[in-house]
Amino acid sequence: MVDAAVRDYVEAIPAENRPLFDRIHRIITAEHPDAQLTLSYDMPTYQVGKRRLYVGSWQHGVSLYGAAGRDGGFLTRHPELLAGKGTIKLRPEAAAAIDDSEFRDLVRAALSPDE
Repeated sequence: MVDAAVRDYVEAIPAENRPLFDRIHRIITAEHPDAQLTLSYDMPTYQVGKRRLYVGSWQHGVSLYGAAGRDGGFLTRHPELLAGKGTIKLRPEAAAAIDDSEFRDLVRAALSPDE
């Protein structure tokens, strides 16, 4: 069951960004079906143990926060998507050129517990 605040946030995402948000959501929940989904810092937040990945919609796409230093090499392969400290800004057209496997690697690295 999805928290009402998360549901309201997702329903308010502009139509042009919703497919990208849904794609990232599906990847996260497939990789971490145990992830708790809440609203934190006014955006959907996926939490596994102490790890969190924040996924926010913005005017031109979707941003991921919380993967700084734990991105599975994603930013090494896509440095142009780094915007600010640890922020990955995805425009739909840029994300369309990135295979789901790269997003899965990012999600695994960001939400995997420390060993």
